[in-house]
Amino acid sequence: MALMISVLTFAVVAVIVLLISLLASTDNRQDVIRRRMEAVMKAERRGGSLGLKLLRDEMLSSVPLIHRWMTRWSWFGRFQIFLTQAGMKVKPGKFFLLCGVFALTGYVIAAHTISRFPGAPIAVGVVAGAMPFVLAAWKRRKRLRKFEEHFPEALDLLGRAVRAGHAFTTGLEMIGKETSEPIAGEFRKTFDEQNFGIPIRDALLNLAERVPLIDVRFFVTALLVQRETGGNLAEILDGLSRVIRERFRLYREVSVKTAQGKLTAGILIALPPVMMCLLGIINPAYVRVLFEDHRGLIALAIAVVNQCIGSVIIWKIIHIEV
Repeated sequence: MALMISVLTFAVVAVIVLLISLLASTDNRQDVIRRRMEAVMKAERRGGSLGLKLLRDEMLSSVPLIHRWMTRWSWFGRFQIFLTQAGMKVKPGKFFLLCGVFALTGYVIAAHTISRFPGAPIAVGVVAGAMPFVLAAWKRRKRLRKFEEHFPEALDLLGRAVRAGHAFTTGLEMIGKETSEPIAGEFRKTFDEQNFGIPIRDALLNLAERVPLIDVRFFVTALLVQRETGGNLAEILDGLSRVIRERFRLYREVSVKTAQGKLTAGILIALPPVMMCLLGIINPAYVRVLFEDHRGLIALAIAVVNQCIGSVIIWKIIHIEV
């Protein structure tokens, strides 16, 4: 028993250290070159006139064999964009390896603690393996929300730079130096791309792809139209900034008025699994029937499906797009 506890402790500590090292990793020169080459490749896919060819695609894994296998599926490329939007500097191959380590660790721990419930170790392993996905989705949503909240400030800074007589690209550089993350990083990438030789149109379109927000698309579209038809760029930026701030004001009002509904939805969604866990602790024999009898498994599957359907319906009711 002591040996098993030591092994489990080592596995948990190794997973935590690995997770911290992945999340705290910083950019190096190879990452900078990789991002620049990726920007050129995006411009080529849109039919740009650069005439540049890359010798190899961006690596999805440090292992060449796994990289070649992952390039056969377009889903892994989209998932890499997802990780980039979350601000996680980790390759998809290493990310899925981390998920496997989490799943295996959760399964082993559950197999030696709650093995009296059939199927519980597998369920714990699946939940543990999904935790990195949940963390990535949470970081992505938080990062995009922060970008959206501070985006009007960047537009105001760009408008003031244009009024002062600076070039548009100089305004992009000022945003990359004087604003906070994640806005500074994204605009710094845009400035580096056009400074690297990519046309400003393709650099702006790359920005819209990296930051999938409707406000950024409006910004890029307004700039492209202004460059073709002319007009007062400073007034366009001021109008866009004012519209974004008004939308956020309306969004906060809606959030306040739907707060009670969100709390009620959270309680209704969490009540069945919490009650099941409490009954499993108070009277394990009462809950064990659901896992040992085939009729109990059928009832449990129906309950899970109904819970998922109800959660989706409640979320659609309380979630209002602004």
